Amino acid sequence: MGKLSVNLNGLELKNPIMTASGTYGYASEYNDFIDVSELGAVVTKAISLYPRAGNKHLRITETKAGMINSIGLENVGIEKFIEVKLPELIENNIDFVMNVAGSTLDEYVKVAKICDDNNIKAIELNVSCPNVKAGCLEFGTDENSLFELVSAVRAVYNGFLIVKLTPNVTSIEKLGIAAQKAGANALSAINTLKGTSIKIDFIKGKFYKTIVQGGYSGIGIKPVAVGAVSRLVKAVDIPVIGMGGIETLDDVLEFFAAGAEAVQIGTANFTHPETAGKLVKELEDFITNNGFKDLNELKRELRA
Repeated sequence: MGKLSVNLNGLELKNPIMTASGTYGYASEYNDFIDVSELGAVVTKAISLYPRAGNKHLRITETKAGMINSIGLENVGIEKFIEVKLPELIENNIDFVMNVAGSTLDEYVKVAKICDDNNIKAIELNVSCPNVKAGCLEFGTDENSLFELVSAVRAVYNGFLIVKLTPNVTSIEKLGIAAQKAGANALSAINTLKGTSIKIDFIKGKFYKTIVQGGYSGIGIKPVAVGAVSRLVKAVDIPVIGMGGIETLDDVLEFFAAGAEAVQIGTANFTHPETAGKLVKELEDFITNNGFKDLNELKRELRA
């Protein structure tokens, strides 16, 4: 393994730079910008038991410090993912984590079982999306419901299990502890914050409003994300993957200092699709040029 390699409680990554679910499609969309196979891992769009068309209303609006999205977990469904998308990932030698979403506990379990049957080595449970009417956030805001869900998935899935947590709770630590007790191998945090954008136009004496309610992401949420990660790493004994507003190497180092073992790049992918690949190179150069032996030594110094 190279100087950037990281072991996430048994999941080996060539480097700690991942991409966040919902911001990187199924990976092949970004091949024109970077060599996606050089990333630590791509986290796929959320995959559900059946195909989802997503929300019909306005899905994305830009804000001064990020964006609000209300995509509604549009995806091809697990059957087509296995048939079409999985072979593409394997053929292109792309390390990936499959994000899993559901409306009911039974749907999560069925998708997880299909993943296990098809040797998908790592999945990320989406229990934190605020843009759907049923499922996801319903499980991610109650520690008992989360424990039940993760336990049920763990019973049918033998691979590496990540649980993606929401910041829209009083105590993210309690959710992290519940996920760990139920069998999660790692946590990822944070998903988007609940937000609303109201665009107001005044035309010929009349107001016209465009309202988008959904998940707020981007550079504006970074202090919230760093805070959540720093609290989680003190509360659990499993690795935490940090995300939320990461755009630069300084952002990556900040998350490492807070205790994150790896990071996911999200909203930045939309405006600068080469960001994740660029950060891999910048991190490697920083370690080499400043005399660190490897990523582990860098993390130790940041946390000293």
